[in-house]
Amino acid sequence: MTDLRDRYDRFAAAFSAEVRRASRSGRRPGAPHQDDYWRAVHDLFTRDVTEQGLRELVAQETRETYRFFTREVDLTDLAPRPWYERTAIAAWRVFEAMAYRLHPARRILFALAVPLLLAGWFFLLVEAFSRGGPLGLFRWNGLLIASATLILFLLLMELRDKLGLKSDLEVARQIQFGLLPFDPWERAGFTVVSAMRPANTVGGDYFDLVELGEGRVALLIGDVAGKGMPAALLMALLQGSLRTLLTAGLRGPELVAKLNAHLFANIPSNRLVTLFYAELDPARGRMSYVNAGHNPPLLARRDGGVERLPATAVALGVVAETPFEDLEVVLEPGDRLLLYTDGVTEIENALGEEFGEGRVLAFLDTHRGDTDRGLLDGVMAQALLFSTGVKPRDDMTLMVLGRRLD
Repeated sequence: MTDLRDRYDRFAAAFSAEVRRASRSGRRPGAPHQDDYWRAVHDLFTRDVTEQGLRELVAQETRETYRFFTREVDLTDLAPRPWYERTAIAAWRVFEAMAYRLHPARRILFALAVPLLLAGWFFLLVEAFSRGGPLGLFRWNGLLIASATLILFLLLMELRDKLGLKSDLEVARQIQFGLLPFDPWERAGFTVVSAMRPANTVGGDYFDLVELGEGRVALLIGDVAGKGMPAALLMALLQGSLRTLLTAGLRGPELVAKLNAHLFANIPSNRLVTLFYAELDPARGRMSYVNAGHNPPLLARRDGGVERLPATAVALGVVAETPFEDLEVVLEPGDRLLLYTDGVTEIENALGEEFGEGRVLAFLDTHRGDTDRGLLDGVMAQALLFSTGVKPRDDMTLMVLGRRLD
């Protein structure tokens, strides 16, 4: 894939250069000096194409594609049947197995395309031989059906690769979700509930609860720039690094500074991580926190006020050495802290409008009587309702830390 992308980039660069030269000379692009352009086209379709590669395409990849789509299809009971029954039933079972792997709406297109293609071949063969033999296959309609068959074959191979990757991603999703504490937590009158909705199969959002000893607990939520597998891999790096530093005894700003230095040295320069790190002492109701460029959590007071816990430092992985400071808040009985990632506030509707922090604040104000889980699920539901018809482009994660009334 990388090599193909490189060849395409070279082709695009050659074409762009040709356009610029044409613009400077006042002539139409591609005329009369087309050598560079056509050399790029020739290179795009011929480089690294070998006889062995073509044989593998026809033989090996065909077998692998057939085995992939039939590996869960049981054909053993067809052995006693006549060949024509075996063929028809086997084809139908394979058709069903392939349709099952598709998105429900796409199954309709698949169910229309395959029978139409088979019908096209049937009528083409009947027409060709009625006109005097196989030469009739080379008429325009024969070439059209043959090209459609080749495209279908190509798409099946691509679908095999995509579905194989999807299976791997599903396993990665199970591993990722297994690393995160989704179960409700309760200690000395405090409760924590959480939820995450990745934009893709896996995501780059992170949240965690870590026991620190002496009754204290670390509460974390973070967001790796980007989404999908690259962000998920960096999320795993973030979680592993944090837990290692916590095990080593680091706390507060010192911990975040060490984590920042580690991330700066080990993640790509075009990536960054926002992180809200808090240490809660349930016995005293006090929470110290470092907000490294993360969305400000919203502290809904029992008396009706809402406080924002703004950033106290820049995001992680941007600068090797930067100061980090912590602040402290007291959570009174009846107070609740809502933590979230920017996938919640930046989700858009069909008009391109963002859900925004204002709508989150309005929901907090009108649903103060909800349970912690009801509040969390309500914000998530309102954000998704707001974006009806538009697929979320970023991961969404929410946590609610609440203190029960005495």
